[in-house]
Amino acid sequence: MIVETNKEFEGFIEKYQNSDCILIPILSDANKHPLENSLCLLYVKLLGGDEYLLPFNHSEAINLDISYLDKLNSDNKKYIYNKKEFNHIIRWKNVIDINLVHYMNNNEPLYIEDITTNSHDYFNRKYYKMRDINTVIPILKHIEYCRKLCEKLDQWLDCSYKIYNDNIIDNLTYLESSGLRYNDKMVYSEYNLYTSTGRPSNRFGGINFAALNKTDGSRKPFKSRFENGMLVEFDYDAYHLRLIGEVVDYNFPEGSVHEHMAKFYGDVTYDESKNRSFQYLYGHIPIDVVQINPFFGAVHDYINKIWSEYKQRDFITSNIYNKKIFRKNLSEMNRNKLFNYMIQLMETENNMKMLSNLIPFLESYKSKLILYSYDSFLFDFNLDDGVDFLNKTKEIIESNGLFPTKTSKGTNYHEMEDITEKL
Repeated sequence: MIVETNKEFEGFIEKYQNSDCILIPILSDANKHPLENSLCLLYVKLLGGDEYLLPFNHSEAINLDISYLDKLNSDNKKYIYNKKEFNHIIRWKNVIDINLVHYMNNNEPLYIEDITTNSHDYFNRKYYKMRDINTVIPILKHIEYCRKLCEKLDQWLDCSYKIYNDNIIDNLTYLESSGLRYNDKMVYSEYNLYTSTGRPSNRFGGINFAALNKTDGSRKPFKSRFENGMLVEFDYDAYHLRLIGEVVDYNFPEGSVHEHMAKFYGDVTYDESKNRSFQYLYGHIPIDVVQINPFFGAVHDYINKIWSEYKQRDFITSNIYNKKIFRKNLSEMNRNKLFNYMIQLMETENNMKMLSNLIPFLESYKSKLILYSYDSFLFDFNLDDGVDFLNKTKEIIESNGLFPTKTSKGTNYHEMEDITEKL
């Protein structure tokens, strides 16, 4: 049924609230970021079998007011292909990301690019410059597309990955919704959680936000949106070494990790110590280093432990959120490669755990967290929030001193000045 009147909606909502369902939102423009988009249609497949289509912005229908969406926020389970995208349209409870479920079981996203109709192909090819193209593609063709997609989604109806579904996807939603000022306009990032290692990538609109070059000036157009604002970045110090230290119960002394490690390398500089530590962490640890350096001795034992566990159980479990990495999904694996997977997953999950504490704190301030890149967090800082805001933020990011950070500020993201000692 295409729901176009209040009476039809009342009949639909009664059944909807008493049934779990699959939701497929059709945005007006497939090429726009969801934060700059609108909802064209909402396809609802009740698990009992009934199908409904709610039009909100389509040329062939009597469109419902967008406020009708508020009435759909009930306790039933709502399965969807991309929860994070839908969060930007409206936030509902009990929304379960099916792509996440597939990824957790297969270590790759659910492939849906092969689902299409002749009508979609024709319009997208001939009118590729036209905005909001989905508002003129025939409704029956959208229904045809939704039915094809439903067949794929129907195989993965599961809700057992609650922490990832609720915490991580919602944290990434928050980050995207903040936006970044690029020259004189706002741009939006798009985090992709479904990578081989679990470390999110981040690109949209031709910008790779996760790999902005520090030296070629590509960061310079990023500035504060506030008249009385500046960019402030918190960057973890020796993050991976400290993360692994927590896992292997190695207590680093206060101060610089790399200066501490230099004591085991002989007469070396800070930079050489840093390079050696990262070389050993991500590559081969020589036996003499294992014997002399207690940290890398513990790391060596840990690598052997998880490799043995991986081969015996055919999976390995992450340290924080207990995500399983299945052997059947990984090719050409060896012990060092497995350890690198675990480091990146540990980094991601620790960041997400921290963000679950930080984001509620930020809600009462004007400043925005606008970018997360592996071991750093970039803020658009409104000076009205004061230095006390920065100190409290630093405390949360550092997990009360467990993972120290360096802090920098700048009028743009290219020209940043270290202010660690000032804070």
